[in-house]
Amino acid sequence: MSLGLVHVYTGAGKGKTTAALGLLLRAAGRGIPAVLVQFLKGGQSGELAALERLPGVTVLRGKSGSAFAAAMSPEDRAATRALHDSSLREAVRLARSGACGLLVLDEVMAALKHGLLDEGLLRQLLEQPPAGVELVLTGRDAPDWLLERADYITEMGKRRHPYDRGIAAREGIEY
Repeated sequence: MSLGLVHVYTGAGKGKTTAALGLLLRAAGRGIPAVLVQFLKGGQSGELAALERLPGVTVLRGKSGSAFAAAMSPEDRAATRALHDSSLREAVRLARSGACGLLVLDEVMAALKHGLLDEGLLRQLLEQPPAGVELVLTGRDAPDWLLERADYITEMGKRRHPYDRGIAAREGIEY
């Protein structure tokens, strides 16, 4: 039976989303319904193709336009924030209804950092979490208030990365 603990995967290294999705896969394999909210991710990725095939997994994601957060137009920023707020509200609704035992908020820290998510909504979720629902939050630069609430904190550290040598993200490995 789930205790409803809070997991944080943060840091500059690769593996935050991979760890969160590994936990989601484990939960799905045990019949635990899961919801994944991906913030600031709009493109097709390998994990989505697999997740679409898993029963009991709901995916909410997207952003407006194709620019990175820092380069978004004011219109894209407003549309992305509205989408993110809506996705978080829906995920919380599902979790509170009992339709979710694991809630993964992927890249939620980046959405917060760039002002593309209502911080109050996230704070409310962490202050009044759905009973028995495991919460997983990923992204760089986790704020102190969020870290104080976490039961697990895993920091991914980058020691070396192929991108530093000019090797672009590869299909099936980084996306």
